Amino acid sequence: MKTNFLKSLLSASGLSGFETPVTELIREKWEPLTDELSLSPLGSLHGIKHGSGKSHSLMIATHMDAIGLIVNQIDGEFLHITNLGGIDIRVLPGQAVNVHAESGVLPGIIAQPPAHLLPEGAGKGAVALEHLLVDVGLSARQVARKIKIGDTVSFATEPTEMSGGLLAGHSLDNRASVAALTLCLEELQSREHIWDVQAVATVQEETGLKGAKTSAFQIRPDLAIAVDVTFAKGPGASNWETLELGSGPTIGLGAVIHPFLHEQFKELAEKLEIPYSVEILPARSGTDGDDLQITAEGIPTIVISIPIRYMHTPVEVVATKDIQRTGRLLTEFITMLDDNFLEKIVWDD
Repeated sequence: MKTNFLKSLLSASGLSGFETPVTELIREKWEPLTDELSLSPLGSLHGIKHGSGKSHSLMIATHMDAIGLIVNQIDGEFLHITNLGGIDIRVLPGQAVNVHAESGVLPGIIAQPPAHLLPEGAGKGAVALEHLLVDVGLSARQVARKIKIGDTVSFATEPTEMSGGLLAGHSLDNRASVAALTLCLEELQSREHIWDVQAVATVQEETGLKGAKTSAFQIRPDLAIAVDVTFAKGPGASNWETLELGSGPTIGLGAVIHPFLHEQFKELAEKLEIPYSVEILPARSGTDGDDLQITAEGIPTIVISIPIRYMHTPVEVVATKDIQRTGRLLTEFITMLDDNFLEKIVWDD
């Protein structure tokens, strides 16, 4: 798998609620792959690939926003920060970051005061976010002139190609899935399909699934697929909620998942000899699928996920072959949809 596009996504910021930089990258890539492109009022990117039929549409949602930080206080030359989305604060001290100021991007580091200078008890274990500071190397006067409260702070980690076909970087949650959907759109250029495909790069998933909820309401698809990432096995992560890295996509099973779609995807993966795992999602999935399912009168929905290690850190890790397999599985599902598919769907658990 060529990783240039994915690496460009990982080098962009596009934090939750501030997605414009990554939106523009995806828009440029999807322009020749779709028949129509538009932005929802909330900022999600909608790309339509028309099928040969006239009446049915499938929405595939891949959120493009990333977790990050935002300046909430300025103390002389140092910046206080709070989180945009869920961040593992244990890994923050010492991280290189970019402060996105109106005057441009300012490189900085996240600093942790010495333990003996922290309030009593605050130096034991992970230091709370309220005690961490961003240092951009400027004087207090320069900081006051260049940076304001509300400026976003993103991880500066550049993507790294590792041995064994692995790729590391921030924001693989969920730009790995954006890359998989893009591979699918590329494959569809030479494939016949009856259903319209609504490729959607949603916003604000990390802060409440807002893009999926509003885009599904706007599009009103007949079926929906949420493509996201899930937890891969790694140090300290080996229970039933984790899946093997490099073992293919996961096919969700649980309250959010329509059982007929679950069976269809399993049968398809087996037919194509694509390795997969069944991911048990007992209640909520924690993905766009949660709100896709309950939009309007309800949309039959499934969640397909790509395992990654070290989720919500600056060094998430993915097996690129899992991205490729996910893209192929999506393509083959789209091409198998016929005019009568909706009539076959029954809620039979």
